[in-house]
This record gives sequence, C-alpha cells and structure tokens, in this order.
Amino acid sequence: ASAISIDLRARLMWVGDLEIREGEWISIDGTTGEVFQGQLETVVPDMEDQWLSELMSWADAVRRLGVRANADYPHDAARARKYGAEGIGLCRTEHMFFEPDRLPTVQHMITTRSLAERREAVDALLPFQRADFAGLFRAMDGLPVIIRLIDPPLHEFLPGFEELTRELADLQIRITSARTLQEVEEITTKLSETRAMLDKVSSLREANPMLGLRGVRLGILIPELTRMQVRAIFEAACEVTREGIKPIPEIMIPLTSHVNELRRQRAVLEAEAREVMAEQGVEVSYQFGTMMEVPRAALTAEQIAEHAEFLSFGTNDLTQTTFAMSRDDAESGFLMRYLADGILPANPFATLDEDGVAKIMRIAVTEARKTRPDIETGVCGEHGGDPASIEICDRLGLDYVSCSPYRVPIARLSAAQSALRARAQP
Repeated sequence: ASAISIDLRARLMWVGDLEIREGEWISIDGTTGEVFQGQLETVVPDMEDQWLSELMSWADAVRRLGVRANADYPHDAARARKYGAEGIGLCRTEHMFFEPDRLPTVQHMITTRSLAERREAVDALLPFQRADFAGLFRAMDGLPVIIRLIDPPLHEFLPGFEELTRELADLQIRITSARTLQEVEEITTKLSETRAMLDKVSSLREANPMLGLRGVRLGILIPELTRMQVRAIFEAACEVTREGIKPIPEIMIPLTSHVNELRRQRAVLEAEAREVMAEQGVEVSYQFGTMMEVPRAALTAEQIAEHAEFLSFGTNDLTQTTFAMSRDDAESGFLMRYLADGILPANPFATLDEDGVAKIMRIAVTEARKTRPDIETGVCGEHGGDPASIEICDRLGLDYVSCSPYRVPIARLSAAQSALRARAQP
C-alpha cells in the first residue's frame, strides 16, 4: 500500500511506475492479496466434473477431520452442501438482523425504555428468524446446523456516534433557515429523534466493546432476545419435521468465560425449547454448546463441559484475546511490520499460532474430555479454511473445521493431506 500514490483530480493512481486510470480493470486474488493489471479470465469451479469428483471422493475416504461450512442464509447453505459440506459449523444470527426490513425493529427494541415495547419488537422479529432457520434446516436436511445466538454489542445495530453528531449539527443549522411552520415542525421532530438516538448510542458506548456487553452477557441481561431466538429455532425445527425434513439444531452460546454464565443461560433457553416442542407436539433432537473464544473458558473447559455437548473454537477472537491484539488495529498498523521484521513467523489471524493459541485449544479439548469423553469439538472462522491451520486442528484431534462455502473443497483436500502425512510418520 505504501507504493501507491493517488491523484484524485486526475482520477488515476500509480503503483511504482505503473499508471492505472479510473475505469481500467484490475484483478485481485482474494486468497493471497495479489493484484494483477487487466481483467484476468476466471473459471467457476465445476464440482460435478468427473475427475474432480473422483479426486474429492478419494480425499473424503482418507480424511478423519469433518468439514462444515459457515452459512447465514439458505442459499449459502445450499451452495455449501453442493461443495461437500457435512453441516453448518457457524450460522451468525445477527447478520439476519441487518436486513433492511428488520433493522428498524431491532433498533426500536434497543432504544425503547418500555419493557412492553421491547417485547413487542422482539416478538416482531420472531417470524423473520423462524423463516431463516427453516430455510437452513431444509437446505441441510439430515446434517447438523450450529446456530450461534446473538453475539455483537448492541451499538453495532445503531447509527454511529460521529454520524449522529454530524446529523444533529446539520439539523440545528437547517432549523435556523427554515421558512415555513411545517418545515420547522418536521426538523424539530427529527431533532428530537436524533437526540434520543444519540443519547442511547452514548449510553451503549464502551471503551472496549469487544470485551464488553456482548455474547452470553447479552443473553443474561436481555433474556427475552435469546429466548426469542431459541423459540424461532425450535418452531422452525418442528415446522420442517412435519414436512419430512430431519433438522439437527445445535445451539451455540457465544463468549462464555465462566461456567456459571453457561449454566444460567442454558437453563433459561432449554426451558424455552421444551416449551415450544410441547406446544407443537413434536420432539426434535438437539444439542447445546458454547463458543470458546476466551482463554479462561479454555482453561476451565472441564467445568464448562458439564453444561455443553459441544465446543466450537472461535479462533479469531481467541487469537485476539490470547495475543492481546485487536485484529483490525493490528492488520492496519504494526502487524505488517512484525511480519516483515520476522518478529512473528506468520499472520496469526490467517494461520493458527501453534505455540500459543493451539496449545490453549489442546488444553481445552483435554480438559473437556475428562468430563465428557464424547464432546464434539471444532473450529469455525477463517482458520477453518487455511491448510496449515487445518493440519494443526487435525493433530489436536478436533472433530471438524468450518469455513466459507467456497473453501469447503480446499478444506476437504487439506484434511486428507494431513491424514496422509500423519500416516507417513514413523
């Protein structure tokens, strides 16, 4: 990036001696980050190609490690299944809340001071979530679907503080030049709404939101929200069961750091699940588990496994909390220098850190299996599609990795290569 200079007036840029004008094609390798001049010819992989299918069948016969996909919508799940995914390893439910027809309801749920209005907003979101989950279950008929309950801090669903401050200043200027009573009333109403939103955003601001009110903490403080999500999951599961579909929901509670968080939240949510199945007259096989993103959770996995049938390592956050390193800040700042100077051998957000993060994961797996020998363990996130990280996960004895649908074939091959290398060792 330091080699790039941009001339905004002339609408062009230079990369060294190479000049690129606005409107000219460049091609980017999304895996390596390489940039090529011009429009390179690309080919959409044909997973039904005879030779590729045979190669993948050999890989599947050899590998021990399962491969799932991260998918938030039914079309992603269908694509993942086409590419050979053996289930959904991560469905991020908060992405569904950002849809244009839902976001206003989510924002009202967050900003209202009335408990009754909050419940109304939560109830209004239920049909949307139920339809989303039903679509995922249909696409993954007979395969497990891990659904992570809401994880990010609530302020992410609201306008930004700086954006609202600018809007407020603009409205205050506009009201001084308003020419009609109607215009004054409209701006006054908008001013009142913007001030109220700014007050709410200010109240939710945190010095370090990544370690603040998010994940399981949200479920404990706003239980009606996660109860709604679990109700939607089980209503959807009951609905598709009546259609002849076999749903296998696995509900994941994020950011657990203490066993008491998991114990409390699971009790509330499991009661909701049983209530839905009793109402519907349908029994659904399910599991509850948690996302391992905090070193303390990993170190106390023996206790946590008493209340979790599965553990899924969120290796992005686990890397951040282990290194005391914000990914966004590091990758836009000092991390590239660390890599160039050889301080770190590889980007720990691209390839698992074997000496630190993977060691914590090994402790968690070992401790958890003392309590629950058959506990299911896996990785979700970008590391799940990285060949070097996949080999580390295989050596750790995890049950599966989960990655982007498009990286599922790569993960299947990498898992097979890892198994073959393990066999070749004396």
